[in-house]
This record gives sequence, structure tokens and C-alpha cells, in this order.
Amino acid sequence: MITVVLPAYNEAEMLTDTVGRVVEGMRGRSLEFEVRIVENGSTDATVAVARELAERHPEVHATSLGRADYGDALRAGLEQGAGSLAVIFDVDYFDLDFADAALAVLDPAAEPTGPVVVVGSKRASGSQDTRSPLRRAATAIFSGILRRLFGLSLSDTHGMKVLNLAALRPTIATCRCGADLFDTELIIRAERAGFAVAEVPVVVRELRPSRTSILRRVPRTIGGLVRLRRVLGPPPRR
Repeated sequence: MITVVLPAYNEAEMLTDTVGRVVEGMRGRSLEFEVRIVENGSTDATVAVARELAERHPEVHATSLGRADYGDALRAGLEQGAGSLAVIFDVDYFDLDFADAALAVLDPAAEPTGPVVVVGSKRASGSQDTRSPLRRAATAIFSGILRRLFGLSLSDTHGMKVLNLAALRPTIATCRCGADLFDTELIIRAERAGFAVAEVPVVVRELRPSRTSILRRVPRTIGGLVRLRRVLGPPPRR
């Protein structure tokens, strides 16, 4: 089974369309799947919409955390998921063609030598990133910091991913960061544990502008990276 994790914060307007398209696409691929909507701290009607979608679609489950934290929402969806594989999408950024490509790369039968994480990289060769130049530059800087401070091999950590959830459950349990850095910490821990990771290029066409400006995000990200360095320490010597 494949678990699709879908964090949702103030997504009442877009949630129905996104879930409908994901469910239809997964059914069309004849895959056994579930969709885990994890509402976190919404102040609009997201909770009600998520519950209605869970009643409408047998594959959909809705959970509410009651607090706004994207990382904790990802963690909850992965921990609650019944699948051996997981796909991480955002309500405003998802692509079933990426899931097809990533699932073809991630082969559970190849464990422990095969990749356990496949990232949809906005910076890999062949990707197309239609976001603003400022946001593309911020992604490049963030990736450079991760490479230098943590020894990360991948060119990107944020956005869509496919995970070998069965292999990664113990690693997920050790992650301590939330907010924007949970998935980054998970990937770094997976690499340091000796797992293989991979990335595939994606086309980035977000369905709406970012809700958080770069100026607001930078201080939060710097503080998060300082905490992540304290948690993980420097990269191991090779």
C-alpha cells in the first residue's frame, strides 16, 4: 500500500480539488493507496472540508493536530500511514507523474542498497522551476548551506518526495525538528545511517504564490538550521 501524506493549513478553498485529483489519479493507476490529510492549526473551514472528503472517499483519512506546524503534520501522516511506501504532496504542489518516476527509482526489493528516499528536486538537471528568481536563489543558498554544514548529497530537500516508509520508520522516530526542517532532518539522518537516497527532476508550477515572504522566512530558517546543527552535529568524516 502507498500512503499519500497531505499536510493542510488553511486549505479550505483548494483541498477538495487537490484530493479529488489525487484520488482519481491513484485509482486510475490501479494502486492500493490511502490519503492522509493532516490538518494543522487552520483558522478557516479546512477541518470541516477534510472530514467531508474522508466521508466521501473511502481511501481518505482526516486528522487534526490543532496547531500550525508543517513538520509535525508530515511526521503525523507518516507515523499514522498504513503503507510500506509514502508519497509526500502539498495541497498547492503535487504531481502524479513525479510519483510514477520516483516509484520507478525507489525499489523496496533492492533494500538495503536501493534508495529509501526519492526527492523531486527543483535544482536537478532537467528540472524546470517557474518560481520567482528570488525564491530560486533562496533554494540554491539553502541547498548550499546543507551541503556545507551537513554533508548532504542531494540538491534539494523540500517539496515532493517518495519514501520507503517501512525502512525509514525507525529514522522518523529519531527526528526532533518540526516546522520547515522535519523532512530535511529525515533525509540527512537517512544518509548518515547509510541509506541510499536519490532525486529526480521536476517541473515546479505552484498553484498559488507562497504565503510566506522570503524576508519572513529567512530568520526562521536560520534559527532552524542552528538548531538542526546542534541536533545532528557536523557531517561525519569520510
